[in-house]
Amino acid sequence: MLAQFLQFLFSGVTVGATYALAALGFTLIYNASNVINFAQGEFIMLGGMLAVFFSQMGLPMPVALTLAILVPAVVGVVVEKLAIEPVKGAETVTLIIITIGASLVIRGLIQVWLGKGTFSLPAFSGNEPIEVLGATLQPQSLWVLGVTALVVVGLWYFFNRTLYGKAMLATSYNRLASELVGINTNWVLFISFAMSAALGALGGILVTPITLTSYDVGIMLGLKGFVAAVVGGLGNGLGAVLGGLLVGVVEAMAAGYISSAYKDAVPFVLILLILFFMPRGLFGAKVTDRV
Repeated sequence: MLAQFLQFLFSGVTVGATYALAALGFTLIYNASNVINFAQGEFIMLGGMLAVFFSQMGLPMPVALTLAILVPAVVGVVVEKLAIEPVKGAETVTLIIITIGASLVIRGLIQVWLGKGTFSLPAFSGNEPIEVLGATLQPQSLWVLGVTALVVVGLWYFFNRTLYGKAMLATSYNRLASELVGINTNWVLFISFAMSAALGALGGILVTPITLTSYDVGIMLGLKGFVAAVVGGLGNGLGAVLGGLLVGVVEAMAAGYISSAYKDAVPFVLILLILFFMPRGLFGAKVTDRV
C-alpha cells in the first residue's frame, strides 16, 4: 500500500510542478495588468512542440531547448502588443475573450504547421527508474521538480533583490502610483508577458518526455494551471506553486484510488470546494475586484 501511495504521490507532484509553472505565468500577468491570460496553456504547448521541432532539425539539445523557451517568450510579447495593448482598460470579460482568441490562433497555426501528431522528447538523463520504498521515480521527474524549484528561487530573487523586479511588484500594488514615480508600466506588462510565456514553455519542455505533446495539450494544461492559481489565491506567487502541487497530487490520488476516468474533472471539483469555503483561495489574493 505504501508503494502504491508513493507512486501516485510521485506522479502527482511531477505533473503538479508543471501546473505550478503555468499558475506562476497566470499570476505574473494578473499582478501586472489584472488580465487573466487564457493563452497560457498554448505557451506550454509551444515549449514542448518547438523543442521537438528544433531537436528534429538536428540542433544540439541545449540549443533546441533554449530556442523553445525564447520563441514562446517572443510570441507572448507579440500577443501583448497586438491583442492586449490596443484595448488597454477594457472590461475583464473582453480581455478574457481576447486571450482565448489568441490561444485559438496559436493552436491553429501550430496544427497547420506541425500537424496533429503526438510527439515526444528523450528524457534528459536516461529512463532508468529510481526505486524508492517499492515505488519507481523517473529521472525526468527530478528534472521537473529541480528546475521548478530553481525557477521559484530565481523569481523570489528577481522580485525581492532587483530594481526591475521591485518595479513590477510596485505596478501590481498600484499602477497609477507607479507611473507617478516614473515606472514604465507598459514595459512591466511587456516583460510580464515574456516571462509568463517563457515559464509556460519551460513547463511544456520538462513534462514532454513524460506525458508526450501535441498541438492541443495546452487546453487542459492551461485550465489546470488556472485552477492552481485560483486555488492558491490569484495573485499570490507562493500560492500558485503550492496550488499547482496540490492540484497535481489530488488529481493523481483520485485517478489512482477512484478512477482515471475522473482525472480531468477533479481539479474543477477542487476549485469549487476551495472557493465555496475560501473565496480568496488558500493563501488569499492581493486583488479580487476583477476576478
